[in-house]
Amino acid sequence: MEGPIYIRPDNPQSVDNVIVTMRIVIIGSGPCGLGAAWRAQEVVRQGYQNLEWKVVEQEQNPGGLAKTIVDEQGFLWDIGAHVIFSHYAYFTSLLDIALPSEEWSIKKREAWVWMRNTCIPYPLQQNLYRLPNDEIIRCIDGLLEVEKKRLTFNKPRTFRDWLEQSFGTGLCETFMFPYNFKVWACPPEKMNVEWMGERVATVDVSKVIANVILKNDDGGWGPNSTFRYPKHGGTGAIWTGLYNKLPAKNFHFLKSVTSIDVAKKEIAYSDGSNERYDAIISTMPLNRLCCIVKGTSLSPDIIQKKASQFRYSSSHIVGFGINGQPPLLLQDKTWLYFPEDDCPFYRVSVFSNFASENVPRPGEQWSLMCEIAESLDKPVEHDKVVAAAEQGLKNTKIIDDRTEIISRFHIRLEHGYPTPFCGRDLLCEEISDELELFQIYSRGRFGSWRYEIANQDHSVMQGVEAIDRILFGTEEMTIKHSNIVNQNRDTKGRQAMSV
Repeated sequence: MEGPIYIRPDNPQSVDNVIVTMRIVIIGSGPCGLGAAWRAQEVVRQGYQNLEWKVVEQEQNPGGLAKTIVDEQGFLWDIGAHVIFSHYAYFTSLLDIALPSEEWSIKKREAWVWMRNTCIPYPLQQNLYRLPNDEIIRCIDGLLEVEKKRLTFNKPRTFRDWLEQSFGTGLCETFMFPYNFKVWACPPEKMNVEWMGERVATVDVSKVIANVILKNDDGGWGPNSTFRYPKHGGTGAIWTGLYNKLPAKNFHFLKSVTSIDVAKKEIAYSDGSNERYDAIISTMPLNRLCCIVKGTSLSPDIIQKKASQFRYSSSHIVGFGINGQPPLLLQDKTWLYFPEDDCPFYRVSVFSNFASENVPRPGEQWSLMCEIAESLDKPVEHDKVVAAAEQGLKNTKIIDDRTEIISRFHIRLEHGYPTPFCGRDLLCEEISDELELFQIYSRGRFGSWRYEIANQDHSVMQGVEAIDRILFGTEEMTIKHSNIVNQNRDTKGRQAMSV
């Protein structure tokens, strides 16, 4: 008989020489769920006909937190400033399958910081000369003090410790503390240090001083100094493209999971139906998942207590569609960061610069997309957030009273960013280990709750690698070895195959 001999996960001692159908349920159709679905279908195409997989999605279309919305006036909005770069050859090849080459453009990241009424290249710490002189002195004094004390520092316990030990008092007070609170909606002393990796640019003090003396702009830092972006349809076009190439019969939209009984290996749904499973890949937030799973060794009281310990921020995406041409200042920018308190947003993307077709009349219109973080530590008045963003754009001189705004878009994402809170790793490991005893694998941006592997490439590969672990027992590199993964680029490795 062709194909593998599967041993059912609920009967690991079975040695019957028969092929047993493996039923995998994938919860969610964002990048992680679609990555899992793609890999599962690859396996089926390779001759493993005894694998059955399905995707259940509570929304009416795929894409999850990476989808694109078209507003009533025809402007496109990603739900967050998504850019595409890759640590994996598999992911890169998957992008090439999702959209043909002529549908991609390569963009240079032009990231800037707006503060003290001027534009400063990102990262700020490499471009201090654009600050007022007194702040330049304070920042350099702090950096030199850090250099003198570096060998005496204890290992940082929190993100705040790390910031102070890396940048000194001047830079922290000028930028690091106010900006990081705006973006995370969480005080840095409540955040851990394990998440950072390549996410935060460190400092070469000699270079910083040289840049100040020479008044030299030094930008382009980071893994996404260039990125690819779809010419049509926003980021969501990628995920719609992949979905359209998978069998539609395996997808079930407007269907949410209400409970999972691990003793019966049964999932119950919001429509009153239920079904058995052999393994689950869940991309729902981990704190929600642990509350609907019944029959583990964790009591309901313990589960509720653990679920309450998770920290995250919600995101408000506020878009403005505008007639005319962007001002000269913004014509080459991709996005700007805003650390000051004269505006509610931490980042504004010139979204029409990502793709000309992001506006209904290219060349005659442009668009701005603002991102605002919300949490218990940083509340936001929902009914006033659009007006506050518009006033913030005026306060920061991005627009003025003559700007002709023809579209105002707003969406709130309850789960925007998974906060790397202190105690996160131990908590997530304990819950995930317990769930995996019952063949439930929590993966993806909020499934793993690890911001350092929460990009679209990471999320896809978490789904791919989870399928391989379930079926073949292979190790999951992304979730187990994030530091190694994030040092890689997409030049080597296996390729995705068409399904």
